[in-house]
Amino acid sequence: MSKAVGIIPARWRSTRFPGKPLHLIAGKPLLRHVWERCARAKKLDSIIIATDDMRIADAAFAWGAQVALTSPSHQSGTDRIAEVARKARSFAFIVNIQGDEPLVDPSLIDRLVEALRSDRKIDIVTAAHPFENPAEASSPHQVKVIVDLRGNALYFSRFAIPFPRDRAVPVKYLRHQGIYGFRRRALLQFVKWKPTPLERAESLEQLRALENGVRVHVLVTKHGWPGVDTPADAKALEQKLARARGRGTSR
Repeated sequence: MSKAVGIIPARWRSTRFPGKPLHLIAGKPLLRHVWERCARAKKLDSIIIATDDMRIADAAFAWGAQVALTSPSHQSGTDRIAEVARKARSFAFIVNIQGDEPLVDPSLIDRLVEALRSDRKIDIVTAAHPFENPAEASSPHQVKVIVDLRGNALYFSRFAIPFPRDRAVPVKYLRHQGIYGFRRRALLQFVKWKPTPLERAESLEQLRALENGVRVHVLVTKHGWPGVDTPADAKALEQKLARARGRGTSR
């Protein structure tokens, strides 16, 4: 069994942006942009939108998406996709794709799946890229990761790591991209563990895996893509898409 599924968790309630999944960007709901990008991935056997909200479910059904209705009590998107994965037993690999990242790279999704298929020692795989502007590494809203020589995560932090004590040594800050590939058993085990001390301190769920001794492999790419956290982000993205259409290109 080596089938892979991409699951997009989507919820209506958001402190900064209620109703974000169905916010229209260039005439399409934000979530549909994500789904259409995922559909371009070649290694996914299925794409499922996981939600507890009928407004989102009805809209996704209307454009032809497969939808799984989930419990409204989940604390995170990972919990939500685990509920779906628990029932979808035919899939060995699960890719957790953020529902607010409409420029997600289909080829990176394929690389995540291929990493899991090619190396049985990898239980979780994610991605990161160098900051285009190193000054942004100081923002607590940007999650950083440091990796070992084999490409495995040593630590994730909201702090700018590593600390450049010797200013003569060049430092490359890596921005973590919130996309994950899981081996099915690893995902189901992950959600059984209680939140860990470092996870609670940093408010970063991925630290739970490291604190429990799970190897998290990191694919380092040249570039990343912006997410949509606020209405201002949505407006900026719409302007970017309009410019791309004007040039006759799309990313």
